Amino acid sequence: MTTTAVLAKLTPLPDIEKFKSSIKKDFEQRYRSLLGSSYDDFLMYSLSYLNKSIRVNTLKIPIAELKERLQQHDLFAEKGQSKGFTLYQVPWCKEGFWVKGERTDFGNLVEHTLGYFYIQEAASMIPAVVLNPQPGEVVLDLCASPGSKTTQMAVMMENKGIVVANDISGDRMKPLGINLQRMGILNVVESQARGQQLQRLKTKFDKILVDAPCSGTGTIRKSPETLKIWNPLMVRRLAGQQKTLIDTAFSLLKPGGTLVYSTCSVEPEENEGVVDFLLQKYPESAILEEIKLDINRSNTVLAFEKSSYSGEIRKCLRIWPQDNNTEGFFVAKIAKKG
Repeated sequence: MTTTAVLAKLTPLPDIEKFKSSIKKDFEQRYRSLLGSSYDDFLMYSLSYLNKSIRVNTLKIPIAELKERLQQHDLFAEKGQSKGFTLYQVPWCKEGFWVKGERTDFGNLVEHTLGYFYIQEAASMIPAVVLNPQPGEVVLDLCASPGSKTTQMAVMMENKGIVVANDISGDRMKPLGINLQRMGILNVVESQARGQQLQRLKTKFDKILVDAPCSGTGTIRKSPETLKIWNPLMVRRLAGQQKTLIDTAFSLLKPGGTLVYSTCSVEPEENEGVVDFLLQKYPESAILEEIKLDINRSNTVLAFEKSSYSGEIRKCLRIWPQDNNTEGFFVAKIAKKG
């Protein structure tokens, strides 16, 4: 069976009708206006199980060796059975693989405990790939917990250079610290502060990732309760916070540096609207760069409700769950002109 065939299969979530009945009228109207005839596909994918995926930690084990270990894993040795996992390459991340097998509790495998891999959704791997941090660079992860993208960047940097991993609360820092230790990360400095407080630093960064807190409307298939808590006021409030974060990050970026802004939301206010805000505020120095990846993508939103956005926004990456059978995601790559 081909990779496409395996990954294209949809398994609806339990109680799918209950979740459908919880959809608010405002939500349906909003997303029908955004998606048109694709709304039903969006709903079908959003209420289906997500394909499990992992990212290999090449600091500890070569990709080929981990693949061999997982493919030959003795899952039911006590019953005289041996059924391993089959791994399918994620096209946009060479260390990323979708995994199929008899078990889905990958966190209980010894290879996970040893830090040989990180359980990470395939679309979540995109921002670090787009930022492309290199060994020796000084990088800021402004909203770092629980550490999926922090550890991904540290591995890409081969534990050389510095990643400042910042988050807002002690509770959020705990899983970050655990994941850094498990993965054998040595070049990360943890920081607990509001993003704006980092402006007091004299340090300027080569590259910055802002994977912003968001409404999570791209991750309904992982957290269908999002349908119940969604409301336009929440989206508007989050968009205000996101504008503050991206503005702060841009001020901390070196001339010639690169900023990646991402969310797991598919709300225009949280995505195109935030990037457009930055372009309008810094028309001479904030330069959007086109994102080139081997991935199915949808058109960005250039006008929504009473707002219209710069045509430059077309260079951003917008994916809906139905585009690649992943979470929905938005990614923008911004260079700072010197």
